[in-house]
Amino acid sequence: MRILFASILLLVPFAAAADTTALDARQLFEREWQWQLRQQPEFATALGEHRYNAYLSDTTLAGRAAAREHTRQVLLEARQLDRAKLEGQDRVSYDLFIAARERALAAAAFTAFDPQPLSAWDGLHLRLPRLVAQMPFTNEADYRNYLSRLDALPLHVDGLIEQMRAGMAAGWTVPKTVMAPVPAALHALHEGIAAGPLYAPFLRIPATIEPDIRETLVVDGITALAGAAHSLHRFEEFIRLEYLPAARDTIGASSLPGGADWYAFLVRHTTTTALTPAEVHAIGLKEVARIRAEMAAVVPRTGFRGSLSQFLVFARSDRRLFFKDPDALLARYRKAVARAQARLPKVVATVPDAGIAVKPMTQDGPGQPLAYYEAGSDGRSAALVVNLSQLAARPIWQVDSVALHEAVPGHHLQVARAAALDLPAFRRHGWYEAYGEGWATYAEGLGPDMGFFDDPFSRFGQLNEEMLRAARLVVDTGIHALGWSRRQAVDYLNTHTANPPPDNEAEVDRYIAQPAQALGYKIGQLRIAALRDTARTALGARFDLRRFHDAVLQGGALPLDMLQRQVERWIAAENEAAKAPPQAVPATNPAPGTTGKE
Repeated sequence: MRILFASILLLVPFAAAADTTALDARQLFEREWQWQLRQQPEFATALGEHRYNAYLSDTTLAGRAAAREHTRQVLLEARQLDRAKLEGQDRVSYDLFIAARERALAAAAFTAFDPQPLSAWDGLHLRLPRLVAQMPFTNEADYRNYLSRLDALPLHVDGLIEQMRAGMAAGWTVPKTVMAPVPAALHALHEGIAAGPLYAPFLRIPATIEPDIRETLVVDGITALAGAAHSLHRFEEFIRLEYLPAARDTIGASSLPGGADWYAFLVRHTTTTALTPAEVHAIGLKEVARIRAEMAAVVPRTGFRGSLSQFLVFARSDRRLFFKDPDALLARYRKAVARAQARLPKVVATVPDAGIAVKPMTQDGPGQPLAYYEAGSDGRSAALVVNLSQLAARPIWQVDSVALHEAVPGHHLQVARAAALDLPAFRRHGWYEAYGEGWATYAEGLGPDMGFFDDPFSRFGQLNEEMLRAARLVVDTGIHALGWSRRQAVDYLNTHTANPPPDNEAEVDRYIAQPAQALGYKIGQLRIAALRDTARTALGARFDLRRFHDAVLQGGALPLDMLQRQVERWIAAENEAAKAPPQAVPATNPAPGTTGKE
């Protein structure tokens, strides 16, 4: 008894120390999360956190250096915690927290400035209108926040110019081919500011706001937008007259000083693996060959008489296969999403309550995708946002796959599940390309389990989307590691996909502008599919696809190695549960005239 009593006394301080360490870790996670929201007010707005709607992020070199030093100090603080005293999800959170800061510092070591400040695919000209669309405008305070945010634009632009000049001095510039459309986009934004998305909130001021206040808000809005237009014009002139002439003619990251190492880092970061560019390229070639064979097998089912190459031309050009009316395109997406939502229980055991809307995109033009997912918040429903412009590039056979990818069981299911988890905020809202885009790409392949793709054209559309993701592995690494030209990359996509040639040119420009970003889709999909095969083999007849998907989604976004460990733990738990003796069920006497079954 004395031995037992002594053991209990020893365990009490250990348990208390473990609890203290877990509490310290959670407090650190929350403190750092609040710092991130303050430092990235645009990100906060997108999440529905409106405390920082009056601000824009600090884009100056000094601000970037301060953020880097803050990250270094936080990493030192985190390393003071005793990892051995953390258990379960607390330990997973700790490992993710540490790894994210190590990765941020490794990225910052390449340049003191932002190496990817903007391009036709990303930047202020696209982010600012989208940011305004995400802001609430229900009361005077909301409008005052917006006015303050507009007033912050000049300093924000100054910081971008400072970063870009530092890049020019160091020989790190954005390729000319993906920077060339930006001045025109900025010009359109500031020249049409009175009729564009930046002025739109002042056209719909709620009647609940007093009339005299409404009038004041409009006057103040016109003044603030005039200042914003001046800043955007100044930014346009800088890019047109100063940056573009200095922008590089090369397109590959490997042509930059230290660019080969930078690209290799981006590949590891995006895929969350140790894969090299050469290994990714080889995986892509293998996948392209496999998918091409599947596409060739589907073509005869469509009734088409000809080769796969001929069918690719037919699928991208025959007007009968394209939408002629934007309302019909939107209606088709809405029908596909409703159908997928109704059949979601076929592929997952846990269905989130959060709904999803389907709505038209308010912008079009260069840099806008055919559709994207917009996460919901307290005041805004999640949405599949559909580009209704350029109908000549919107084939009917594409809709089902895009709906499954962007809505359910793709991005919306993953994001809604993560938001409901009892995890630190940085994990509920976390993102890894290989996990998030990998899951969404994998989700497209669940179409047959949900009653999609019986139509051979729709099935072809799914294979075409998968082919694009495989071809990205080849083309992205080809451009940035192997010295491919833009023409060579476009030709490769034209040869292997049914996407219209202008779409393939835009795709290639995206890879040029955002090295390695597009690699996560296929690499993540392949890993999740491999984990499913592992689980099916390990569990045999007890394998449940719905429970496997719950296991993949139950920890929020994870790097692929940590996802693998999570699934392995789930497999072990399923095996242990199978070994447990069955629970005794008390005998019951059914009521007369019944079978005792429901």
